[in-house]
Amino acid sequence: MFIFNWLHNFQPNPVFLQIGFVKIHWYGLLIAIGAILGFLTVLFLAKKYNLKKETIYDLSFYLIIFGLIGDRLYYVFYAWEYYSKNLLDIFKIWQGGLAIHGAMIAGLLVIYIYGKRKKINPWLLTDLMIVALALAMAFGRWGNYFNQELFGRPTDLPWGIPITPDKRPTDFINNNFFHPTFIYESLWNLIIFTILFYWHKIRLNKNNPEQIKGYGNLTLVYFILYSLGRVLNEFLRIDYSPYFLGVRWAQLMSLIIIFSCGSIFLIKFLKRKFKKEI
Repeated sequence: MFIFNWLHNFQPNPVFLQIGFVKIHWYGLLIAIGAILGFLTVLFLAKKYNLKKETIYDLSFYLIIFGLIGDRLYYVFYAWEYYSKNLLDIFKIWQGGLAIHGAMIAGLLVIYIYGKRKKINPWLLTDLMIVALALAMAFGRWGNYFNQELFGRPTDLPWGIPITPDKRPTDFINNNFFHPTFIYESLWNLIIFTILFYWHKIRLNKNNPEQIKGYGNLTLVYFILYSLGRVLNEFLRIDYSPYFLGVRWAQLMSLIIIFSCGSIFLIKFLKRKFKKEI
């Protein structure tokens, strides 16, 4: 297939466009495109829930600002061994280095505070914004491709990607082609986005917004599905990661999220069943 042949032979450049000393990097461009498309999708869905577009404008602004801060701070903490010796690199976001778990934590805090202040169900807001996150991740992960980072183990598969010697870990310096783990994650997020988007449409077709119960379920499903994919993907990744009990940090966090969200689902199910029996 053409796409496999292209991946197997194309050598990406991290810079999309340069005008004088101004550089536009693929990494930032793709994140921006994903964020804009996610924002437009949320605007479309919010209208169905009778939410004002100004609400989405305001909340999106806060999420972008604090999400990026949380993203970066989490990654700096995660890779402090490197950043403690290269403090100025903390600010070089265009070189990559964002951790989605940091954005998740910051995003949940922002949505909870915003929802309480505006007297809007925070779980409705998370159910909406999580759709945008999945779509933004589907686009943003391709930025790792152009930066040649976060790739996986060596592979002979036809969609293996070439990595320049200066980007390869020393243990794999003689290998040429590697698993495009960021593309696996991109495709997985696209699948999750599709599931969540159509779940919203099914929910809205069955009920009026005022009659909908179970806000937060889509959020829990996103966290479970994303974390499941991340656990599996981490088995292939070879980038730097702290380990705990022989498990990569991101795998550990993902397993905790799966267990926590699964427990919330179980508690909600038991509460509903108990009420019916009464």
